[in-house]
Amino acid sequence: MDKPLEKDAILKALASLNGWSYIDYKLLKVIDLKDFKGALDFIGKVGQIAEKQNHHPEIINNYRRVTLRLCTHDAGGKVTEKDLTLARAIQLLCSHD
Repeated sequence: MDKPLEKDAILKALASLNGWSYIDYKLLKVIDLKDFKGALDFIGKVGQIAEKQNHHPEIINNYRRVTLRLCTHDAGGKVTEKDLTLARAIQLLCSHD
């Protein structure tokens, strides 16, 4: 089982992750893309990264807006290092789009 991180450690890590926040024990990021196709393409890329890491985010799509929520179910739905690792990978994806 992954160990949940303390709030201070999470907030410190988020300082280097643009646009991410910590709400209701989850990491949250909302991305506005060019259009619906761009949102779907982005979701596909996130899915590939998540599958490689075997860690799957909650993804909500509303036209061109994608909302991502990350937590670790095996840690009681809290944030672990796995979530930060996935957030960093998604952040790199965002900086390339």
